[in-house]
Amino acid sequence: MSVVRGMKIGYSRVSTTGQDVGAQHAFLISAGVAPGRIYTDVGFTGKNISRVGLHQALAAVREGDTLVVPKMDRFARNLEETLRLVRDLTDRGVIFQMGHTVYDPRDPWSKLFLAFLAAIAEAEGGWISLRTQEAMARPAVRAKLKGRQPSISAKADAAISRMLDEGEQSPADIASTFRISRASVYRAAERHRKRHSSIPTSTDADDSRVDNHEGE
Repeated sequence: MSVVRGMKIGYSRVSTTGQDVGAQHAFLISAGVAPGRIYTDVGFTGKNISRVGLHQALAAVREGDTLVVPKMDRFARNLEETLRLVRDLTDRGVIFQMGHTVYDPRDPWSKLFLAFLAAIAEAEGGWISLRTQEAMARPAVRAKLKGRQPSISAKADAAISRMLDEGEQSPADIASTFRISRASVYRAAERHRKRHSSIPTSTDADDSRVDNHEGE
């Protein structure tokens, strides 16, 4: 009984419009994919971008067909996505070809390939988590995550706020004195105001003590 082979569908991808997809197309054609059966995504990057070409290629393959991709990094963003896509192809009876290597879902070695991908994907997630924890333990990284810190001191903020209140110098003159922008002058005054408003005054403290005595 002869085995009827399905057709070959090709998929290629370049991250930016400036990259040349020609080399990938040349490989796919040399692998037996007809030019009219090559689906391509150009300029698609990022997690949330929908890859229309990939979706069309996946929709075009049927049981017994072969999906051909030049390289793994052209097919999926990471191992987890690769595993999900290859499992879906395997469940549908589609042969997956990456480069010159063919993974037939009926072949035990292909099943071993899936198990290998699953193990690597799980390890990759653990490595990313571990690197994140190690990075967060470094003071320099934590400081960056807090955002950009002011380039001038709290004392300078107080002086700038006072000079603005006195009105003897213009904001531009104050900015020139401290070698900062006019916007930074207003930000410095605002920082000082917030610091000052968060510190309880002596009157507030006295009132608090009176309230406490009245409750005794």
